[in-house]
Amino acid sequence: MDKKTLNTLIQKFKPLMFGILLLPFLWMVYQTVLAPQSLGADPTKALVDHSGEWAIRSILFALAITPLRILTGLTGWIHWRRMAGLFAFFYALVHFLVYIGFFLQLDFSRIYQEIIHRPYIIVGAIALILYLPLVITSTKEWQRRLKRNWIKLHKLVYLIGILAVVHMTWLKKVGLMDTWPYALILVVLLLIRLIPKLKAQKNNF
Repeated sequence: MDKKTLNTLIQKFKPLMFGILLLPFLWMVYQTVLAPQSLGADPTKALVDHSGEWAIRSILFALAITPLRILTGLTGWIHWRRMAGLFAFFYALVHFLVYIGFFLQLDFSRIYQEIIHRPYIIVGAIALILYLPLVITSTKEWQRRLKRNWIKLHKLVYLIGILAVVHMTWLKKVGLMDTWPYALILVVLLLIRLIPKLKAQKNNF
């Protein structure tokens, strides 16, 4: 099968991937509305944890799009990039809303105390805020407007990925014991992005 056919096939699977990425959210809604007992003794904490885990998984998936293109030599993956990035923001936003809405019950005095005593919340909030300009400028129209600056702006996703891992590691309070797979995947994905530059430098010698 030639590359053109494979690229077309990858594009056709985009709606399927959309459904797969949406399933965790639909499952959380189902558990919340129809099966709260499935969330365990502390449903609110379970929802915060589940939404947070899917937020970081989605961010890593978004970061995996370029490495997939590099490793396979197929450009079809690029058509998944915007979708993956938007899902990453979506789950991060759900995580934030569940935390302040269900866990803190929109008690702003409590939110203030949480920020003071739990700095990892600041790290998570910074990651979410940094994601906003990427979501706003994710369209082709903004890509045309910003040109090369668009690429520079969207490199913020690397920092967001790092902040997400730090947030999760700090939250777990056990260092990298629980979160090392996410940290390892993040490091590998960032290193793969260096392959084209290393090849270019090798060819110059």
